[in-house]
Amino acid sequence: MNEKKRCVKIPASTANLGPGFDTIGMALDLYVWIEMSFSDETKIHLHGENLKGVSTDKSNLIYQVAQRVFLKAGVKQSNLEISIYSDIPLTRGLGSSASAIVGALVAANALIDDPFSKDELFQMATSIENHPDNAGASLFGGLIVSNWNEVRAEYIRIEPSPQLELLAVIPDFELATEKSRNILPDQIPFHDAVFNVSHSSLLVAALCTGKLELIQYAMKDRLHQPHRASLIPGMKTILDQAVQHGGLGAALSGAGPTLLVFVDRNSSEKTNLEEFVINHFKNENMAVDTLWLNPCLKGAQVITQQNSHPFRIEKLKEGASIKGEFKS
Repeated sequence: MNEKKRCVKIPASTANLGPGFDTIGMALDLYVWIEMSFSDETKIHLHGENLKGVSTDKSNLIYQVAQRVFLKAGVKQSNLEISIYSDIPLTRGLGSSASAIVGALVAANALIDDPFSKDELFQMATSIENHPDNAGASLFGGLIVSNWNEVRAEYIRIEPSPQLELLAVIPDFELATEKSRNILPDQIPFHDAVFNVSHSSLLVAALCTGKLELIQYAMKDRLHQPHRASLIPGMKTILDQAVQHGGLGAALSGAGPTLLVFVDRNSSEKTNLEEFVINHFKNENMAVDTLWLNPCLKGAQVITQQNSHPFRIEKLKEGASIKGEFKS
């Protein structure tokens, strides 16, 4: 069997950022690594603590998405050896599924010498995810403003201000995207629609121009967060009061339950903000982890390893060389 291997590093992502439901996403500096090669039999290896419950047979999401690439390219290859390591907690609203989908697309494409462009992979990822925000962020890096008409997705990539830092508040429970979506109403009042359009527009403008002081006014939502608050005890208080404790604004990350607080990295209030969040959830009798993150400017990257067998995630994390972005 051909020993050719491809390894891909893919960032996590946050979506919505408050008012930008299914349209705004940002890559974060948490990562999943996927190594893929053709094999005589399908073997899927899981590494790390964040992949519990992930299937290790042909029902695996990464395997399934890779097969879509091969089918589209006219390549017949049913067996793969796949190794996966992830820093991204599952079903926490940090884009773990989108990262897996993007990683599978990029790795499979690289394995057959890149027949598909970056835009074609973006279209495939969007059709699988049913929205382009997380997938676009993980694929392209930075901040993505996007739309999808169920035929084609479009996007504009923005580089967030280097002053922007994020405090992730990760509750100690999983929240399935399906459950979080099913709680949303089928219709909303006209004035709520206008509210979200105006706030998402202001948010994008603030992020484009680096006017971080406007985030507290722009990062408001009436479309999904009020309905999802019942699923996450204590969420509303964080969204309402984060600014008073040193944040620029706060939002539910994707479908949740993770909350993200935007912060000026030079702020002297960061310790106070983190203590406020921890103490608040302690009073709610809910365990949370906090994690300081940065926007990730790099999207999915194919990387090379000097010793890629067996899979050694420590080597990758300590500085494997970047092969380069695939063709656009």
